[in-house]
Amino acid sequence: MPKALKYLFSMKRLPLLLLMLAGGIFLAFKTMGTSKTNPPTRYERILQIVGEILAQGHYSPKDINDDFSKKVFTKYLEALDPDKNILMQQDIDALRGQYETKLDDEIKGAPVEFFLAAGKVFNKRVDEAAQLYKSILAKPFDFKVDETITTDPKKLNFPANEAERREMWRKRLKYLTLERYSESLDIREKNKGQKGFVVKSDADLEKDAREKVLKVMDKIFDRYHYKFTDDDKFDLYVNTITSMMDPYTEYFSPVEKRSFDEQLSGTFFGIGASLKDDDGNIKIATVVTGSPADKSKQVEIGDVITKVAQGDQPAVDLSGYAVEDAVKLIRGQKGTEVKLTLKKKDGTLKTVSLIRDQITLDETFARSAVINNGTSKIGYIFLPEFYADFDHPNGSRSAVDVAKEVTKLKQANVDGIVIDLRNNGGGSLNDVVQMVGLFVPEGPVVQVKDRDGNPTVLKDRDGSVLYSGPLAVMVNEFSASASEIFAAAIQDYNRGVIIGSTSTYGKGSVQRSIGLDPQSNFTSTNSDLGSLKLTLQKFYRINGGSTQLKGVTPDIVIPDQYEYLKLREKDNTNALPWDEISKASYKLWDPGYNLQTIKNLENQRIAKDSAFRIIQQGTERLSRLNDKEYNLEIDKYRQEQKLIKAAVQKMDTALKLPSQDQLNVSFLKQDSLRYNSIDKDKMERYNQWLKALGKDIYLDQAVKVIDDIEKQESINGKTANKPAMSPM
Repeated sequence: MPKALKYLFSMKRLPLLLLMLAGGIFLAFKTMGTSKTNPPTRYERILQIVGEILAQGHYSPKDINDDFSKKVFTKYLEALDPDKNILMQQDIDALRGQYETKLDDEIKGAPVEFFLAAGKVFNKRVDEAAQLYKSILAKPFDFKVDETITTDPKKLNFPANEAERREMWRKRLKYLTLERYSESLDIREKNKGQKGFVVKSDADLEKDAREKVLKVMDKIFDRYHYKFTDDDKFDLYVNTITSMMDPYTEYFSPVEKRSFDEQLSGTFFGIGASLKDDDGNIKIATVVTGSPADKSKQVEIGDVITKVAQGDQPAVDLSGYAVEDAVKLIRGQKGTEVKLTLKKKDGTLKTVSLIRDQITLDETFARSAVINNGTSKIGYIFLPEFYADFDHPNGSRSAVDVAKEVTKLKQANVDGIVIDLRNNGGGSLNDVVQMVGLFVPEGPVVQVKDRDGNPTVLKDRDGSVLYSGPLAVMVNEFSASASEIFAAAIQDYNRGVIIGSTSTYGKGSVQRSIGLDPQSNFTSTNSDLGSLKLTLQKFYRINGGSTQLKGVTPDIVIPDQYEYLKLREKDNTNALPWDEISKASYKLWDPGYNLQTIKNLENQRIAKDSAFRIIQQGTERLSRLNDKEYNLEIDKYRQEQKLIKAAVQKMDTALKLPSQDQLNVSFLKQDSLRYNSIDKDKMERYNQWLKALGKDIYLDQAVKVIDDIEKQESINGKTANKPAMSPM
């Protein structure tokens, strides 16, 4: 799973009650390191502390023994060289003979040697591979040869000899070139005869394609040479170890921890400029109005950042850096100085000194809109994550912001509300508990169980209900963690209708960040040695079932274009298992309609809708075609690509409502005035967001479900919902 998605699928803090429950664990940590000689290096200190925290605190720790060591050994080398085209089998064998059963000893305090030894071999092979790809790309490829390439690492072995390694590289580079060459042929065919279009020969197009691949490979190998340091390799090593426990126990270096906290809070300290990669250069893409970059009048869109310095420290050359790496260098503590060396559009170099200030990513916060649907008016709330800024008393909180949006929609007299949690990877547990409380009276929201099997029920203790009208919640396979808690609670209370793909993601575990500082008894979440995001507990629905692995099955399942990707929790081999505990005591909500009737009405619509049939068929077709084995003979390759593109294009068209059926979506009046006062670029993005909602076939179905609820309530003579008296 992409790291950005893993960040979202975690919980930053736990309520005070959970911290008290975990207190015994942290007290046990206090004595760590006192029984052994202090490790002589930073790497050994970190690894030993991480190992002891895993053993003493993880929800379901695995034994750290020789068998564990063997698994870490294999996983680390696969993570170091995921395409298996840098290292040789002889390297693996040599490292295995010396280190395969010693990694558990390193975790327990022995000298840390394995990742350094593997890194030296890797760096040597990188230099060899750099010469290899350059020599291969220096000559034309013959796309008439009937051969195939397998790109699935699970089906590949490390090359046994130099000839095998060269052949792997030849096929990989040929495939990358073929992709670009085939695309150029399509462009030539489409534009042939157009005024000013230069028609190039096949040979010239093939050469252009190789040159493009060469630039890509140069960038990758620049990263290997300039950015992939021993510290980066160590971080990878530690995270290989932690991932063996479960997918969400993770080590963060101090910089990575800051980035993680920023992502959850929606606030960071920086210069107020977004970056983009442009042919290997890191360029200024946008500048936030009123930010340090904007106020300086020296930072312009299109400037290339070549170096970054922290105050008077030596500047870091950004050669080989990805955008996300550069961002981490540029962000920092409020009031500190960062110096950027900029290459201006005229080619001159200029060093600009900026003082970091608070930047708020308000586009990641909750926002609402109104859908005028004939005689009804439906409120829509978009929540991209359950954010919470715990470091600032007046910081943004998702539950508070959602309450504000609900209040505004009520004042606008909406007939129902749709809450969109699609792609919401979770966040603050406190906020999801409070947010459920906006829609149900006082009662349990979620249960958690620690490693000793002790369950705790987290409750909403506010007896009031902010909104009692028709409610639908949209989810998909990327709705995870806190999103699943919210959807599950709404479903278990019978409070609203859950709409989405066959299931949500399936992350039902609780993490807490622990700074690796024994002197503070590990109570500080930040440390010079880094932090460990540790899985301490598991979530359970109030009906007793875990959200782990199985996720939440929506009341109404709609065909989804991502179904074939297989990226849910259940697709991770190290995922914790599903189980269940006793039900909590709670009272069902009387919705004023029969859920089965609502499901039947929607299922009938979906069955008749040709767009959803196309999506269903398209996902099945893509699942068959996406086996990661490709033809390198051009005619066969192009035929395969034609089928894939046709399926994708057909699905893309089906995913958008026809112009005559598009939804009438607009901001509330007060929001329109507020958004119009911001900078033009941001306003344009908000307007594009509204247009996209108007074309969204899934939102269209959610609106229809709200309409069905309204009609059923009218038929049943119920205009307001209330909790029933039947306990569960």
